[in-house]
This record gives sequence, structure tokens and C-alpha cells, in this order.
Amino acid sequence: MTAHYQISGRTAVEISASIEAGVRTDHLPAGTPLPAVRSLAGELGVSPATVAKAYQALRQRGVVETAGRNGTRVRHRPPVAAIRSALRLPPPPGALDLSAGDPDQRLLPSLAPHFGALAAEAGAPVGYADAGVLPDLEALARQRLTADGVPADAITVTGGTLDGIDRLLAATLRPGDKVALEDPGWANLLDLVAALGLEPVPVPVDDDGPTEEGLRNALAAGARALVVTTRAHNPTGAALTRARAAALRTVLAAHPELLLIEDDHAAELSPVPLHCLAGATRSWAFLRSASKPYGPDLRLAVLTGDEASVARVAGRMRVGPGWVSTVLQRLLLRLWQDPATGAAVATARDSYEWRRRSLRSALTARGLASHGRTGINIWVPVPDETQAVTALRDAGYAVAPGALYRLASRPAIRITVSPLADEQMEPLADAVVRAVGGAAPGAFSA
Repeated sequence: MTAHYQISGRTAVEISASIEAGVRTDHLPAGTPLPAVRSLAGELGVSPATVAKAYQALRQRGVVETAGRNGTRVRHRPPVAAIRSALRLPPPPGALDLSAGDPDQRLLPSLAPHFGALAAEAGAPVGYADAGVLPDLEALARQRLTADGVPADAITVTGGTLDGIDRLLAATLRPGDKVALEDPGWANLLDLVAALGLEPVPVPVDDDGPTEEGLRNALAAGARALVVTTRAHNPTGAALTRARAAALRTVLAAHPELLLIEDDHAAELSPVPLHCLAGATRSWAFLRSASKPYGPDLRLAVLTGDEASVARVAGRMRVGPGWVSTVLQRLLLRLWQDPATGAAVATARDSYEWRRRSLRSALTARGLASHGRTGINIWVPVPDETQAVTALRDAGYAVAPGALYRLASRPAIRITVSPLADEQMEPLADAVVRAVGGAAPGAFSA
């Protein structure tokens, strides 16, 4: 609480720095409400305009957010490295952690067999002038994307999906610009948009992806960019169908200037075919991550798109980190070429499909609605998130509150299925039903 931390300063810069220091040292934890503008101005002996300017600067950097009638509060995950072990509340001792959203480490393909071959292939050290996208990786990436119906003339690689999205948005938009985001949507992306000083415009999502009406409304509100998850949507498990993709393409055809970004992070782990929007506008990009199928530590994503958008990302990489390590690129290339790795990914895909279906079936049998067509998470609408999360923690299960993923959509909880075993499905379903305390509306949006 702010009662335990004294905000100080005489100027807007000093006040914002004091608040940021409180966030950094965990004296102002995530979700902490800040004093009202006039109240803090009175305490510090400054004008309300000075405090308002400090709050505005923090909002533009994504450190705080406006919470309607509840005033201003620290964001759930502000872009400030805090002096604490984790921003996410750790599960209680002995609890089953279903909140992290991580793949099952037991199902990740082993990287060890490839390290010896990598050392033999590496040859001479790579210098600054010779670094970039490996031609062999580019060729195989183009082949794999084209097979899924994604145009792939221009290709580069980034340090993961979020890194690519960050560079695309930063190269095209300016602070204050509006970005259409799925609601519910990926928590990391909501945080990134806030950190870039951009304004999110919610696009409601159902099981088939962003709704046509929601996209129309976001574009009418002035959105200059749109980010869409093609399948295995986090947190709802939605996946674009052929019909929905066609409907969205029709809407986008009237907005050729829009920057369209697609995230296919699940890639080979998805059991449904890809129905992408690539090329629906003049400026577009499609990203496919290696982290979900092959391991979170493999920080690499393939990015294709129109020539100008890809060139902007590659150019920005060149004046920053330079390139994604060719060691990682060679490792991914070997994983793509290895039949045993492909079989391991297919096994993981089928396992996640079974776990997700099993838990959803158990909830349905108990009269509780849930969502999750693809991916490793299911989304369960609830009347009260705090009550549901707390009750499940008391029962030995840690789940994620929907507030981390929502802009304007209804309350829910996200349950990651990757840690679950067969014998845990029924007890978990019983605990969820008890925790919810009554059926919530099945739709995502109000």
C-alpha cells in the first residue's frame, strides 16, 4: 500500500522517479492504487497539474494505468525490473501450478543430441560483417511457410515473437497511436503496447478468433495496427476458421494502410490447419516462434511480410543487437530437419489436445462452460475472479486471473493444461466448480 511508501518530489520528473523507485523496490507492488491527483499534490505542496503530468509520463511508459473510477494504479507487470524474485504470485507450497502457461518440459524435444554436430558444423567464427539470417534456415523457413499458405518472399528472424512485434510497432507507430488488440488477449502484448505508449483498442474474441463487428469498430475508432493470433490463442484457445478469416479479410480490404501482424506461436503444436490473413493489407507481417514447440529458451522467431515491413525490422536489428545468434539458427535448422524431433513435437501436440479436451469435457459434464479449441490453456468464465482464484489456491491449484488478459471482456480464469495428468482431471474439475460458485456467461465479451 502507498501508506507504507512516501512518494516524494517537487517536479513531475522527481515525482515520477519516486513512484518508479517504489515499483522497483516492491514498495508499490502490482495493482497498488496511487493517491488521487489533488490528494498527492496537497501532500507534496505542488500543483495538481504537476502530479497529473507525472502520472501521465508513467502511463505513457506503461508503469501505471488508469482504472476508471478506481483512479490510477501500478500495472500488473510494469516495464520496470523489480528487486524481487518474480512478478507473478508464486503458488503455495505443494500446489499444482496451472498458471504459468509453459509447455510440458517432459515433452520438449531433447537438444543434447544436436550440440556435438553444431560444434562440428560451426567452422570459422562468425564476424559482424558475415552475420544475419542463415541462407539454409531462410530457405527451409520459406518452404515450411509456403506449405501452410503463407506468402514468404521476404524473411528475417527475431529474438522471439514479442521481439518481432515490438520492432514492427516501433517502426510504424508513435506514442499515442491506437492498436487493435484481441480481448481477451496475450498479457505480454498488452504490457508491450503500454510500454510503447500506444493506446489499445479491444477487439472481442470468440472461439473462431476476432469478431468481424469488433474489428470494424476498432478500425472506426482509428486503430492503425492490428495484432491477431491465428491459432492456440492465449488465453482462450481460439483459432481462426476459414470462414472467419475470409470475413476479416473483407473488412481489412477497406483499410490497406493498416499494419497487420499475425502471431502463429503454436506452429507445429497446433492440431488445426492455418487460416491466415497474410497480405490482406499492404503492410503486414507473420511471425512463427520456435519457443512453444522446441522450448522457451530457444528465443527465435521467423518473420515474413511485405518487403518494407521486413526491411524495417531487419534494419532495426542491425542498429541494435545486430542479428539472432547463428548458433541458435543452426540449432533450429537441425531440429526442423530431424525426424525424431518432428515425432516428439507431434506427440506433444496430441498430448495437449487430449489434456485440453479431457478437462473441458469434465467441466461440461458438471455444467460449467469453458473455451479452448487449441493450445495449452483453457478459459473459464467466472462471476468473480478473486473468489475463484483464491478458492482454487486453497484447494491446491494455482490458476491465472483473467484480469491479466482482459481489456473490456468478462471475468474469467486461465488454466494451463500442460502439467495435468489423467488422474488429476476429475478432481480439478470438481475444485473449479466449487470455486466458481455458480455458472458465468459462456461468452467472452459483455
